[in-house]
Formats: sequence, C-alpha cells, structure tokens
Amino acid sequence: MQTTRSYRSKFLSPTAMYSSSSMKPSSPSQANQDADDAKTYKELYQRCTDLVSSWPSRQGLSYLQLFRHEKGWYNGVTPLVGTMVADELFAARPSDIVVPTLPKSGTTWIKALLYATVHRREHPADAAGDHPFNSLGPHECVKFLEYHLYRADEAPDLDALPDPRLFATHAPFDLLPRAVVAAAPPSGCKVVYVCRDPKDTLVSLLQFVNEYKSRNGRELVAVDAAVGFFCDGVSPFGPYWEHVLGYWRAHRERPERVLFLRYEEMKRDPAGHVRRLAEFAGVPFTSPEEDGGAVDAIVRLCSFDNMVGLEATKGGRTQLTTTTVPNSAFFRRGEVGDWANHLSPEMAQRIDAITEAKFAGFGLAPSLIEL
Repeated sequence: MQTTRSYRSKFLSPTAMYSSSSMKPSSPSQANQDADDAKTYKELYQRCTDLVSSWPSRQGLSYLQLFRHEKGWYNGVTPLVGTMVADELFAARPSDIVVPTLPKSGTTWIKALLYATVHRREHPADAAGDHPFNSLGPHECVKFLEYHLYRADEAPDLDALPDPRLFATHAPFDLLPRAVVAAAPPSGCKVVYVCRDPKDTLVSLLQFVNEYKSRNGRELVAVDAAVGFFCDGVSPFGPYWEHVLGYWRAHRERPERVLFLRYEEMKRDPAGHVRRLAEFAGVPFTSPEEDGGAVDAIVRLCSFDNMVGLEATKGGRTQLTTTTVPNSAFFRRGEVGDWANHLSPEMAQRIDAITEAKFAGFGLAPSLIEL
C-alpha cells in the first residue's frame, strides 16, 4: 500500500520535519519536556493551518467552507489540518484498526458494529444496561483522527489506549497517515472501509447538511445544486468515485490489511458481516459464543431501532471541529434505494453514468446495489 503526498514539500521543509520521535526533547525535567512537546505541536499545527488557509475555498455540498487540495475539495480548515498533522505524528500499531468512510456511507453503523464486536467480552452486547452505548455515541467510542484527536489545543496521548485501538477518518486513501499505509509491521495497521451507493450517499449527505443549516438559520442546499456539487466533486473529502477507488485498489492489493465492505451487503446480512469483522480484527467468535447468540446480540444492539432509543442518541452531542452536533442527527434509517424518493430520473442517470465510467475496468460493480 503505497501513497504519495506532494503537499508535504509545500508545508514541511527538510529541516522542519516533525515526527513522533522528534517531539521527544532532551529536557531533563518532565515539565520542560511537556512544554517543549506542546510548543512543537502548536508550531506544526499553525504551519499547516497557515498553508490550508492560503488555498482556494468555496461553498459546496457541505456545512463548512471547502478548501481545494490537489486530491479534491476538503471539508473545512480544521479537518484538513487534522489530517495533515495526523499524517506527521500518528504512530500506528499492527493491532490498530482504522475505519475510513465518506460521510453518510454507514459510518455510525460500522463504528458501532466494530466497537461492539471487538469489545464484546468486556462489554457483552446483551448486557444492555451496562454497555457503553448507553452513555456514549459511536463517534465518541471510535474517534475521528481529524475531527477529535489531532486538534489545535493539544496533541493526543494515544499510547495508553489498550489494544486493539480503533480510529476513524473520512480521509481518502492517499491522505491516510503514512504510518497506517506503511508496507509492513511494526508500522501499518488494518483498515475497514465501507462504501455505499453514490445516490443514497448523496441524499443522506444532503439531508445531514440541510439539517445543520436549518438549525443555524442558514440557506439550504437545493437538490439540483447538490447533484451538481456531487458530480463535480465539490463535496466533503474529495470526489466520491476517487475515494471509493482508492480503497478498492488497496483492498485488491492487500486484502489481509484492507477490508472493503458495501453498505448494501451489510444491510442484507448484518450477522455475516459481524463475523467478517471479528475474523478480520483477529477476534473470531468461538463456538460457545455462536451457540449463545453473541452475533445476533451485537446486531440487535447496533440496530437503528435500538440505537435511536438510547439516551446517548436522544440527548447526547458530538463535537465536530468547532461545533457540536446532536447525536440524533447521525441516525437515519438508511434504507437502500431511498434516493428514488428524492432524485429525479435525470439526476439519477447523470450519477449512474459517471459511476459506470469511473468504475469501468476496476472489477467494481457500477451499481453498488445490484451485486
């Protein structure tokens, strides 16, 4: 899994490269070391912020200003800077699992399923009253690198987290932290990617964006404008098709490192996909667990009907960049093919034509529904 990022030459000079090792100053006292660490981090963060702020920006299919990166438009200064800082500083363990998705592609659901599967022994899914999901949303249990962890205030201390550590990102494959995509241990880790039919992804994203804009008294994005933005790639985290193909290629090259899942298949067989997640994470279900209904318990726990009834969903909020979002906003029923209730046949045909052209020759079904 190789990647190139020419932006590094734009914001890091050979004498100013920061890494996790270079952030360990030789100060004799712990207080001085902590102060030096903080200063180094803030300098790196500010340098990236200054660079991103100088790039072209515009409105698009987002509730934030989009900034033009060489890989496409990116969602706001803070997430892009967080992505760049994570690229420099994140030290992966082989046991780590990173969950990349485009927004509204099943992100909340895959986070819940993975967390519940990996932590099922200390937090049994059928022990409803004691499960962390009663007090924490999936985005708090599996945090985004760019939104939650690598922020302006301080560098995260991730060393104390127990294995396997779970992280999320919306970054395209080429912008994953270099430690994630390193060729072999001790660097590198596992990746679980979920893609969703582009038309359903667009509709779900539009509803999320407009719900945010409505809460804040801002002008909504019309459906025809949203289709135009989406087809032109002026949407969060780069064009849909390039995002999917980046992870598809990585999966084809290293299937033991990159698991590629389709939302539509997950909806058809959630129990089968829970088993796949467990196998991929290195914690397969035992015969006693299977006999005891552990898989079905996880499916029920993470189901839409159950999650929307939890207090963490009904009343909780999640910090995203400089704002907080009600946890309830992350939950839609997510029916396959719901796009037909929102897009005209002409809009759908436009998206389908791009999908067929972009995916041709890659062994990836043009329609992510008709498999």
